[in-house]
Amino acid sequence: MEKYIDIAINASRGYREYLVREILNPHWQNYFYWLIAVSLFVWLLEIIIPWRKKQKIFRKDFWLDGYYMFFNFFLFSLIIYNAVSQVVCNLFNDFLAIFGIENLVALQVNSWSVPAQLFTLFIIRDFIQWNIHRLLHRVPRLWEFHKVHHSVQEMGFAAHLRFHWMERIVYSTLEYIPLAMIGFGIDDFFIVHIFTLSIGHLNHANIYLPLGPLKYVFNNPQMHIWHHAEKLPDNHRYGVNFGLTLSIWDYIFGTAHIPESGRDVKLGFPDVENFPKSFKDQAIHGFRK
Repeated sequence: MEKYIDIAINASRGYREYLVREILNPHWQNYFYWLIAVSLFVWLLEIIIPWRKKQKIFRKDFWLDGYYMFFNFFLFSLIIYNAVSQVVCNLFNDFLAIFGIENLVALQVNSWSVPAQLFTLFIIRDFIQWNIHRLLHRVPRLWEFHKVHHSVQEMGFAAHLRFHWMERIVYSTLEYIPLAMIGFGIDDFFIVHIFTLSIGHLNHANIYLPLGPLKYVFNNPQMHIWHHAEKLPDNHRYGVNFGLTLSIWDYIFGTAHIPESGRDVKLGFPDVENFPKSFKDQAIHGFRK
């Protein structure tokens, strides 16, 4: 037990030191300033070429979503996530060691070129996340957590990172084993992360983004708006358009749905008006009956 307490303390201390360094020492692989830069760029697009022209620049819940961005991206890791994830990983590896399993790597990709590794990681991770996203809609308990993200009633870039902190735990837990089995160990995942961050911001932004044939590959605002629509089609009562970065999975598995322009479609879910409005109440939503 003492071993895992030390791991948790060291992980929290290490992340705190990392975050301070990120803030005080800007560099090209700096997540903190990339989040700010990408957010300002997409917000500027919303101001210059808004899709819903009557929507205010400081839309409903703009500041709440802004807080969610920094909480989910940084503060949650500082408070608990980094420590807990390190403890869980060590517990899992120690459990495997009981059976003489030293690692889960089933496919060695570290001998591949970096671009090949990055592309493979991006595709596999996005497919895993697409399936996890579907689970968030189909499993009632998980849906209660995911409701926080769907409580957005006016779409904007910052809505991308409005999600319950339990979602990050669910995603990371279900991603861990399949990604560990592939043996990814590259430092350039930063590139993939910033790319997916940018696509996620654009998907939620108040802009019209015509992609032509690329709409069948990449998610986009005109597709993702229907994922947030309050009224779902009768043959897809658990939801549609689950893609995070790629839309191709929805077209392959029949969950793509863009019946018309969704510019003014009502967002949310039934009774969303009575959903908790404050960050504190939303953070504990899902643990109450």
